[in-house]
This record gives sequence, structure tokens and C-alpha cells, in this order.
Amino acid sequence: MANIDERFASIASQLCERDGVALGSGRRGFGSDALTVGGRIFAMVSQGRLVVKLPAARVAGLIETGDGLPFDAGKGRPMKEWVELTDRSSRRWRALAGEACGFVGGSRSEPSQPGADGGARPSNSR
Repeated sequence: MANIDERFASIASQLCERDGVALGSGRRGFGSDALTVGGRIFAMVSQGRLVVKLPAARVAGLIETGDGLPFDAGKGRPMKEWVELTDRSSRRWRALAGEACGFVGGSRSEPSQPGADGGARPSNSR
């Protein structure tokens, strides 16, 4: 399995084909190497983990199933719409990053259906 930087680069190259998606926030510091849509961060690598922005209920569901961990950006308080993805969800990282892109970019459509991204999603995800 590729390391996190290689996996993120692969995800980024696929998602950067979408309108408005870019690698890099154009700023230094937080999110400087992140994926953005319309200038807003939706995915990044932090502390060796893929981190994505999703609706709070979806984040809670991923944490509940063990597919994610709370993300606190080093401030000691979890951010309700951000989740660190675990190895358990690694087959779905690209789909979850795509879902995050849609969420941040304004497309509030439902996430992938069970099986479409290699796994089922919690029934209380939204």
C-alpha cells in the first residue's frame, strides 16, 4: 500500500479534474497543501492521516463506526465538521474525499450508496 503522501497525491490528481478544485490554498500554514474547491479546504493530510470536511452528522457516523477519529487541528477541541480517516476506511478515501468536495463546494447530494465505494455507510449518516 502506498504511503499517505502518495495516496493523497493520487486522490488530488483525480479530484483536481473537477471544476474549481485545486491543490494548495494559496496561503502559508494551515491547509497550504490541502485540496480546495472554490478556495475552501475540503481535504488535507495532517499528522500522517487523511482529513476531510463533511457534515457533522456524517462525521459522527464515521467516528461511531471506527472509520474516523475526531480532528482537533492541534487546538484540543474537536472540530465538528472535520474527521481524520482511519485505515479501516482506506478503501473509501477517494469516495469520502469526493463527498467532502461536494459538501464544501455546495453540492449537498447524498453520499455514495453502500457498495459503490467499497463499503456501507451508517444509516444515520445524514
